[in-house]
Amino acid sequence: MTGGAWGVLGVPFLAAAALLVLAGAPKVVRPGDLRRALRSAGLPAPAAGVRAFAAVEVAVGLAALLVPGRSTAVLVALLYAGFTAFVVRALGRGGVLSSCGCFGKADTPPTRVHALLTGLAALVGAVLAVAPPTDPWQGVGPGTAAGVAGLAALVGFLAWQVMAVLPSVDVRAVRSASTRRV
Repeated sequence: MTGGAWGVLGVPFLAAAALLVLAGAPKVVRPGDLRRALRSAGLPAPAAGVRAFAAVEVAVGLAALLVPGRSTAVLVALLYAGFTAFVVRALGRGGVLSSCGCFGKADTPPTRVHALLTGLAALVGAVLAVAPPTDPWQGVGPGTAAGVAGLAALVGFLAWQVMAVLPSVDVRAVRSASTRRV
């Protein structure tokens, strides 16, 4: 990876791009949860529109993974800024949503941490849009590329855990598991 902003932000950018693909694909097939979340937040949600948006999400994610540059960084920044605005709107409505529909499943409630992470992804995209990599893969051998991909996968996985899994963990279950005798 080259230096500059890409050297610092390349991994989180690639993680954010991968999350677009992984979160968008299920919504193309099953848009219902996102439709319910949008309607609950007072926004229009036609099935065809939700599917089309999810397809755009997947396409932008794939493009950003394959050809990171100014245009894909702008698109990533715009998508994540929109996601952040939606999560903030959902939170502002007093927690009426049991799910934001972000990952194509019904149990992804909107949280402040979710808004923070999507906001950071928008910021990463915006910084790379201003200072894009000229040749992001210049001088990157197969070993380095595999390491970068692995690190981006780990960062994306951890972000997904924080946004989609952690909010659904029942604190009582964690407490009861920790008090059991072996």
